[in-house]
Amino acid sequence: MDIQPGEESVVGPAPEQPLDRRAELSEFLRTRRARLKPEDVGLPDFGRHRRVPGLRREELAQLAGVSVAYYTRLEQGNGRNVSAEVLDAIARALRLTDAEYAHLTHLAKPKQHKKKTSARTQQVRGALRQLIDTLDGVPAYVVGRRSEILAWNRMAAALFGDWSELPPQERNWARMVFLSPAYRDLFVDWDTKAADMVSYLRMDAGCHPDDPRLSALVGELSVKSEDFRRLWATHDVKEKSHGVKRMRHPLVGELTLSFETFRLPDDHEQSVVVYHAEPGSASAEALRLLGSWGVDASVGSHYG
Repeated sequence: MDIQPGEESVVGPAPEQPLDRRAELSEFLRTRRARLKPEDVGLPDFGRHRRVPGLRREELAQLAGVSVAYYTRLEQGNGRNVSAEVLDAIARALRLTDAEYAHLTHLAKPKQHKKKTSARTQQVRGALRQLIDTLDGVPAYVVGRRSEILAWNRMAAALFGDWSELPPQERNWARMVFLSPAYRDLFVDWDTKAADMVSYLRMDAGCHPDDPRLSALVGELSVKSEDFRRLWATHDVKEKSHGVKRMRHPLVGELTLSFETFRLPDDHEQSVVVYHAEPGSASAEALRLLGSWGVDASVGSHYG
């Protein structure tokens, strides 16, 4: 069942200005440096009072093998001429994860995107829509840039809500997680879900800092959600392709579901997310009930 026509996934452009890439680079490096202590990286701590948390710039520069002046320029957002070797050294000194290193690279040495790229319509291939519709026993959906929900099957509507009842611009995971009280109730570990969403948007911002629609989303959430403002200020980034979510569905109660995320090989900006339950479990029976109820199990009225 194809719930959403392709043209409905379009979200109109917003007038907000793009995110400041230099400021993003500066704050990311500063927050990564602040989380490290001298003893974490094998440096002596002579017990002197520190005016700021974490490593000093000169200590980080020493670990990376670059001059303090060079590192200072980079932390001030000037990464125009930084080499890949220097970024590697700084990443090692800061003990960055793979996702954090990719984010640093995107900020310091951004790829040149055509202006129309960030505003282009996200379309889901017809064959992919048919595929997720055939996954009748499990919730599945397609998510794109800015955490926009582009397509979903009947089981996803039963589990998460009938997104077809929402205006296209509101079919967005970040908006629902932070602005809908019902989604706060849906996810038992809401704090983890919220942090994952912010990390996802941070990664997107690093790849596309010139995207005005992403900037509009961040601006809206920053104004309307104190939790979002707090998490956005941490500059944390990570990629989570699989895991387990605990949910509290208003019709069938608590479920524990595993999820897998499959990034499309021909469009890395779209991913298919599939949830499933352990065979024979109470959660599997709950999913079966949702499936048997069909459209009557849609929780659009609960989560709208």
